Amino acid sequence: MTTRSFIARPTEAGGYEGIYVHLDGLPSHHLPLLLTAYQYRFNRDLEAMSRHLVDDVAIGWDELGTDLLDHAPPELFLALTGGETWPSTQPENLWTLDGSPPQRMTVTPEATDDLEWGYVLHPHGIEVISLSEQHRGPVVGWATDPLYPFSDNPAMWAPTGPGPGRVPRTAPKLSTTPAATSVSAPASPSRTTRR
Repeated sequence: MTTRSFIARPTEAGGYEGIYVHLDGLPSHHLPLLLTAYQYRFNRDLEAMSRHLVDDVAIGWDELGTDLLDHAPPELFLALTGGETWPSTQPENLWTLDGSPPQRMTVTPEATDDLEWGYVLHPHGIEVISLSEQHRGPVVGWATDPLYPFSDNPAMWAPTGPGPGRVPRTAPKLSTTPAATSVSAPASPSRTTRR
């Protein structure tokens, strides 16, 4: 799904500078990937993570993929992805009307037109900015469980509002019907279906 967002690092002046991400920019998608990447793939090295996600990107990101979950426990990977894998991708075969090389898609507080969400990688956590509501947002600490049910409602991400999560759904009651005669649950939607 095209939900335009950005990932950024804070600047000394109190703003941020980051890079454009074209797909799947909702908190329920980005936060689990970013938290897991920080905790496992980058072994809590924020500088290495910021370099990979922000600095070392030539143009921008098409999407963030399950390669960010490298080194995560298998049960966490399965819970986050349903077992599917897809790579992080950057745009390819770009061209401009005048034939000049494509420019890096840099994002700053002054340049967020047409973007819906922002994720600023602070030392203490990820600032989540709902650009339709605010220019700043609350911070989700780096120790937050990636399986937390993050809300995609922009109003839930006010800088001074209540916590950004949504109330988890009530777990279904377990059946005592033998497995052979029970109706199987529908499979979770595939990655292509969710787009």
